[in-house]
Amino acid sequence: MQSRAFNFTYIKDILKIAIPIILGNLGFIFIGVGDVVVAGRHSTDTLAAISLATAITNCIMIFGIGILGCISAILSNYRGAGKNVEKYFYPSLKFAFILSIITCLTILGCIPFIDKLGFEDNLVPMIKDYFFITAFASFGGYFHCMAKEYLQTFEIVLFPNLLTIFCIFLNLILNVIFAFGWGVIPEMGAKGLAIASLITRYFMGIVLIIYCYLRVHISTGKSVGYYKDLIKVGLPSSLAILIEFVGFNAIAVIMGRVSGIYAAAHNIICTLTSVSFMVPLAISNAAAVKVGFCNGAENYSDLKKYAYSSIIFSVCFMACSAIMVGLFPEFLTSLFTRDVELIEVCVPVVYVLCFFQMFDGLQVSLAGIFKGLKQTKVVMISNIISYWVIALPLGGVLGLHYKMNLVGFWCALGFSAVILCTIMFIVMLKQFRHYSYLK
Repeated sequence: MQSRAFNFTYIKDILKIAIPIILGNLGFIFIGVGDVVVAGRHSTDTLAAISLATAITNCIMIFGIGILGCISAILSNYRGAGKNVEKYFYPSLKFAFILSIITCLTILGCIPFIDKLGFEDNLVPMIKDYFFITAFASFGGYFHCMAKEYLQTFEIVLFPNLLTIFCIFLNLILNVIFAFGWGVIPEMGAKGLAIASLITRYFMGIVLIIYCYLRVHISTGKSVGYYKDLIKVGLPSSLAILIEFVGFNAIAVIMGRVSGIYAAAHNIICTLTSVSFMVPLAISNAAAVKVGFCNGAENYSDLKKYAYSSIIFSVCFMACSAIMVGLFPEFLTSLFTRDVELIEVCVPVVYVLCFFQMFDGLQVSLAGIFKGLKQTKVVMISNIISYWVIALPLGGVLGLHYKMNLVGFWCALGFSAVILCTIMFIVMLKQFRHYSYLK
């Protein structure tokens, strides 16, 4: 009975951090939905231009976001070890600024190559405009991510995520004003959407930095080893995210070459799973903070309980989600399209998705635990093996050789997710046995 009470306590502590993060994660999704809706209402060319532009710029920006996303895990370790983490605000801000410069220059450097990518001539100027503005928007986006992670170290999560919810409406209003024009502001289409995103990102970044000053007693001091830890922990974690991100997009490109309907179906399936994925992703963030604190404090008993609690909750939630998705596949896919043929392509894949979801929830929870343990290389290596050694080659055989098409690729993703979780889970158990010896 006592064990159950303990488990409930740890789950409650995890959810206390995770619930606001879930709202914030959903907020980011709906900000993107607002961009797509307004772009589609403006013109098909505008939607095509921002879709192509964001497919490339997001791959560049996610690399820096992945590194900055480890700030809370690292500082939670420091906090658990009794260090003064308030002094790491300015080093974190400086690091975010340096990453922003690198990202900005990288995006700007890609602009001359847009002409050579084979896009339709009428889309190229719009894509170039979007690239140019987005390059400078990276500063606001990275500052926001840095400040959010810094506050998450202290388990301050409500205001940052409520701010994201507010920015859904701010971004939508700005999209309409700059895309369609209003008063003295001319109609700018895709360029206007980029300007709206730039303003929204800077607003989010500046507001959160000010909030850091108001909420946390920021101090100064030496930050020896902090940048080394950020690179050591953040770089493998960032590469793992990038590997997964590129892997899913590669399937869209491969199947898109067979038929555009498969690329559209893959997009719908990914959108379906991304909504429910926001819950275990938030649990993963919370686990990184709690596990990181316990790791720094060398409290290995609580560390294991927080780890197992996050795993149990994520898997149970995704199992419930899988059941709901499996019961209403036609209805859910019809929310995205009225094309009967497209729905028929999606439905068989949805059933495979149900299996994939449970392991997807498990793998992201394990990734958060390893982030808290400051051992992210195993996450990166596991992702390389599962996506690039198993999923894509096996998907090619099933989908293309055996003519299973998109179902074949998703069967391969499901199998690779099992391998991914198995590798990480075994490594985690070995680490936990090591902690038992330390007792």
